[in-house]
Amino acid sequence: MITLKGDLDIKNFYKILYKDVSINVDNSVFRRVDKSFDFLNKISKNNIIYGVNTGFGPMAQYGIKNSDRIQLQYNLIRSHASGTGNIMKPIFVKATMVARLNALMLGYSGVHRSAIELIINLINKNIFPLIYDHGGVGASGDLVQMAHLALILIGEGEVFYKGEKQLTKKVFELENIKPISIKIREGIALMNGTSAMNGIGIINVINSRKLLLKMISCSSALNEIVQSSNEHFSFELNKTKQHLGQQKIAKMMRSHLKDSTLIKNGNHSLNGSKKGNILEYDKKIQEYYSLRCVPQILGPILDTINSVEEILIKEINSVDDNPIIDIEKKEVYHGGNFHGDYISLEMDKLKIVITKMSMLAERQLNYLLNPKLNNILPPFINLGKLGLNFGMQGVQFTATSTTAENQMLSNPMYVHSIPNNNDNQDIVSMGTNAALITDKVIENAFEVVAVEMIAIIQAIKYLNIKDKVSFKTKKMYDEISDLVPLSEAGEDITMYPYINAVKKFISKN
Repeated sequence: MITLKGDLDIKNFYKILYKDVSINVDNSVFRRVDKSFDFLNKISKNNIIYGVNTGFGPMAQYGIKNSDRIQLQYNLIRSHASGTGNIMKPIFVKATMVARLNALMLGYSGVHRSAIELIINLINKNIFPLIYDHGGVGASGDLVQMAHLALILIGEGEVFYKGEKQLTKKVFELENIKPISIKIREGIALMNGTSAMNGIGIINVINSRKLLLKMISCSSALNEIVQSSNEHFSFELNKTKQHLGQQKIAKMMRSHLKDSTLIKNGNHSLNGSKKGNILEYDKKIQEYYSLRCVPQILGPILDTINSVEEILIKEINSVDDNPIIDIEKKEVYHGGNFHGDYISLEMDKLKIVITKMSMLAERQLNYLLNPKLNNILPPFINLGKLGLNFGMQGVQFTATSTTAENQMLSNPMYVHSIPNNNDNQDIVSMGTNAALITDKVIENAFEVVAVEMIAIIQAIKYLNIKDKVSFKTKKMYDEISDLVPLSEAGEDITMYPYINAVKKFISKN
């Protein structure tokens, strides 16, 4: 059980999402929420408060009669539950709910405690609203996506319950759950904010870290396969660059390779022969960039993941509503804390570096498959008969085309604002789109890395160096070999089930 206080960190976020740890709320949270609700209830009786006794957006100049104030909130929820496209992944929906819960717990939204209690109950019971990908422009927050969450809190719409889509009303009756009754502004408070893009963004960070670790394993194993020098990931070389990410990547590579018998200590003893007046060595003194520059390529990726996480955790513990109910100052402040520019920009940064990671994986794969580059492996690491069998030729097409898609998808959403809402929302963030596209880029990158891992174990098998590689590479070899049958004769097999199996494995572990 995790007791939330409004200061969520990524470790607890991970436990709630992936370990199904139950949550409750500290009593101090409810005291704060109750004070906020009571103050808003009092001040709104004699003051004009946006979204309480006015219309919304471009219709904010229209006053709302006291008798219509509650109906206004229901109208907002129902009219904006208008999402389309693919159904959002359950893990994204859960993350959205946790993010919205954390924002409401801060006590600046004036909601009744019943809304918080119901969200906690639904999270703990794994009852998730049906939410679609399309709809949010990331300006007044994730209005459309969040409306689908608000819809089930009032007992309407559809939910996923025990893996099946069902009517909310039916599931609530089965679980003896009562929907909330709108008190003052629960409609807009539930919908206003960056919770969808933020929740998706946090998951993207978690998956990016997982992917980066796999890429370090691949890069380290590749250096073993070619028996490279340890100079390019040495402490002495990398300390001369002040970038922390580069230094950490090099350190991780050294840790991975510390017990390998294949890595050379320096690379200054080469065999040479004279051809006329030219002295020619038997190999290059330096490896190709895709091997030699791994710390310099993955370093900025690590630094970016770290900075994205920092921004998103700040956002998830921030007040992203409008207006803001300040119980200390006894004031209501109108503004734009719902705007998603911070997340949109960070998601664009993240998808750019993940695309670069997939490009590195694709180039490393190409190096393994091209005998004119590696000089030690047959074409496409063909374990069968050249000409008759194809080895890894077919799967390279998949990796190359998927990398190309990532290059296209890495164009930024942050600068693609389109005015809408009668130009009330005249510049928007498109943060939810940015987060969802980043998820696609990450998924694609897992596919490319999966193909590279299969190529690596095939190369290790061909070279018969399984007993010479490091412990960590041997572990990777055993795990992937269990998923991909590589016969001694090198017969061609239908590869798509195995690529998908490896992708699933590395994305889960």
